[in-house]
Amino acid sequence: MPSKWALGYHQCRFSYKSSERVLEVIRTFREKGIPCDVVWMDIDYMDGFRCFTFDNNRFADPKSMVDDLHSIGCKSIWMLDPGIKEEKGYFVYDGGSENDVWIKKADGSPFIGEVWPGDCVFPDFTSERIRTWWARLVRDFISNGVDGIWNDMNEPAMTTTTKTMPESNIHRGDADIGGVQNHSYYHNVYGMLMARSTYEGMVMYNTEKRPFVLTRAGFIGSQRYAATWTGDNLSNWEHLHMSLSMVLQLGLSGQPLSGPDIGGFAGNATPRLFGRWMGVGALFPFSRGHSEAGTVDHEPWSFGEECEEVCRLALLRRYRLLPHIYTLFYVSHKKGTPVAAPLFFADPQDTELRKIETTFLLGPLLVCASTLPDKGAHECAHKLPNGIWLPFDFGDSHPDLPVLYLRGGAILPVGLPIQHVGEASLGDDLSLLVALDENG
Repeated sequence: MPSKWALGYHQCRFSYKSSERVLEVIRTFREKGIPCDVVWMDIDYMDGFRCFTFDNNRFADPKSMVDDLHSIGCKSIWMLDPGIKEEKGYFVYDGGSENDVWIKKADGSPFIGEVWPGDCVFPDFTSERIRTWWARLVRDFISNGVDGIWNDMNEPAMTTTTKTMPESNIHRGDADIGGVQNHSYYHNVYGMLMARSTYEGMVMYNTEKRPFVLTRAGFIGSQRYAATWTGDNLSNWEHLHMSLSMVLQLGLSGQPLSGPDIGGFAGNATPRLFGRWMGVGALFPFSRGHSEAGTVDHEPWSFGEECEEVCRLALLRRYRLLPHIYTLFYVSHKKGTPVAAPLFFADPQDTELRKIETTFLLGPLLVCASTLPDKGAHECAHKLPNGIWLPFDFGDSHPDLPVLYLRGGAILPVGLPIQHVGEASLGDDLSLLVALDENG
């Protein structure tokens, strides 16, 4: 079960280069009345890309920065990659070497691969002993005020032409999952086991809080430990269209908490593309904007006043629907059902519904989007399932926002238009949107 704040909007970039810039971004959200709950730190917060460190100049006092963020209702999430810089004197490398935690080459020496810091070694997460070693590092790292952890590059990925490590590498896995095997045996579970270890480290620090971990690589079962995003996408209409199917497929595969980089990671979005992507992305289970170094700014106010207003309306929709979304996650947590489900879940007998890629269900709520550059959702013909489906909005209709329908017989709880989840309290009024069925 995710924390409620993790179901708010997340703002990310590769990278916000200093604690001052991080605070500036979140204060701008507050000044402009655009909801946001989380800001993300990519690899540039580190000292020379060394995991579990902070840059002494640009992030000199992370705890102070986090305290400032918390004071305006914002959480922080920080990246940890599996590639550990091979450097004597660096405490993580020294401790790992002393504890014999690194993946080996066939000749028994530690495998060295190239990632952001240069030459790196990699923890062997197939061993519980080594997962515990990593979890303790995470536990200590959380004491800086860290609210969540982002595990990236954990396929494991290399920056060399091979893209990943040789299949001949040796893992010393525990007997119950296969024992000593080469990398080809364990490759597909490496990312999940890293996410599990990170999750367990967060639990080690505080058993009273639900951990938040985001992982790029996963496997069946990784939803027990982490959310998933769909990786490095492109700022184009094709990738906007693909992002809907990817989220639905992940839900069908047992991962309910997923979403794309809203607006696209690589390349520059346009105002129309960004607004359209935010319109639907604000209704995905995991809602995060992210963009690559060297691209134009991709915050919601970066593309002019109309796009900013579309983003504000889209995210206010999400926050008003949080009581409903949170309930869907509780049901998913108990039963394993998707949070965002394909349209055919409304009527499995209607095979035509299985072809539709731009409409999805959030329980009895139907979301009809458009991924066509020259047509808004209100201009598209949407095939609806059998039965009564009543259109509604929050007085916020716009060509770049999805069209919403509520199934006859359903009641939708709606909260207040808040700026972050901390503004809400259990004593707040809920509005109930009631759609009558054929019997009234």
